[in-house]
Amino acid sequence: MAVNVIAKFKEKFGKVRTHLTSLDDQPLGKAALVIVLFLDIFILVAIFNGLAAHTRQLSSPEEYIPYSCREIVIERHWNPTNRMDNLSSLVLSSSTIYYPVDEKKKDLHPVCKPYIDLIGQIEKDKELTRIFEDRNKSDLEARELQRGIDNLKGAYDTSLLETIAQQQESQTKVDATKKDFQQKTSALNILKNRIASLEETINRDAKVTLLWEKIQGLTETDRQQVRTDLRRLNFWYPVKKLGMQLIFLLPLFAIFYAWNALSIRKNHGVQTLVSSHLLVVSFIPIFCKIIETIYDIIPKKLLKQIIDLLESLKLVAIWHYLVIAAAVIAALVLIYLFQKKLFSREKLLERRISKGDCQQCGKHLPAGANACPFCGFAQFTLCGHCSKPTHVHGKFCRECGKKPMV
Repeated sequence: MAVNVIAKFKEKFGKVRTHLTSLDDQPLGKAALVIVLFLDIFILVAIFNGLAAHTRQLSSPEEYIPYSCREIVIERHWNPTNRMDNLSSLVLSSSTIYYPVDEKKKDLHPVCKPYIDLIGQIEKDKELTRIFEDRNKSDLEARELQRGIDNLKGAYDTSLLETIAQQQESQTKVDATKKDFQQKTSALNILKNRIASLEETINRDAKVTLLWEKIQGLTETDRQQVRTDLRRLNFWYPVKKLGMQLIFLLPLFAIFYAWNALSIRKNHGVQTLVSSHLLVVSFIPIFCKIIETIYDIIPKKLLKQIIDLLESLKLVAIWHYLVIAAAVIAALVLIYLFQKKLFSREKLLERRISKGDCQQCGKHLPAGANACPFCGFAQFTLCGHCSKPTHVHGKFCRECGKKPMV
């Protein structure tokens, strides 16, 4: 049973390869091959671009429950102490980093929507953005001044100790350090007052006030709902994404398949060639996306659990042994495929005979030569069926088409 399946697969694969590499039972010319390959690349790029545009209609977990919402709702990182800094970071990043504008807004989680909408309105307010920029600039200056003051404190303490030991020589240095310290402290107080004034202006804005109120009124039920929905979305998103992708890919594959079958049935050489290539090209993204989904659902999570288990048992070295073993097996398979299938002696002889090269040494033969003038190898032998000359290493007689008798 298994032998029959393998034989049928080989036969089917051979037919596909023939349709891809020949036209009207003749090997495909180099010019035609270049044209077909350019078409393949163009169609493949177009498919992946269309696939990306089609898939973007589906909201990802990061879009449905944005990171800022997770910080506010799930992780509760926004509190009266740091919320101004967090909001400032979002506003300033939105004004400096370019994001392509998507006219169609993505769906947002019902709990997240009020917060994200308010943050979006604040980000679009140019006057508020300018105030946030002034606050950020003042805050950076204040931090720099604070570092300078901290350094001066150390220098002042050192100079004071030196003054005790050497009264007159170090007094000037202590006075200079003290004066610099007082100037920096005064400048720092001015900056702190300016920052406080800017923050008061920001807090008076209706949008900011409403955002603080909503964060303050967040309930544990809302947190639990977002946490549960995020967990479920992370699990099912790869499956939904694959379904969305197949909605785009399968009709395209079906069209190329029907065209290919009709071309083969009606023996249209050029159409068979092109449709066969398009059929393969349309299958590539289907195969890639299925493998990607399987990896997202099973191995990525499974491997993490296995690694966590091995780490807990102090057996993490086993994981590295498995990686090494997998690399060795992959290398063996690739060597076998290249050496035994793609570049085997049988394939080499086929290429030499088709190009008119010597079957023994591979050098090109003069026209009409029966033996190689370079190595002396006789190129022909008599066929056991028709008794006419045929290639020594040919699979079939070039005259009667039968397999040579052993």
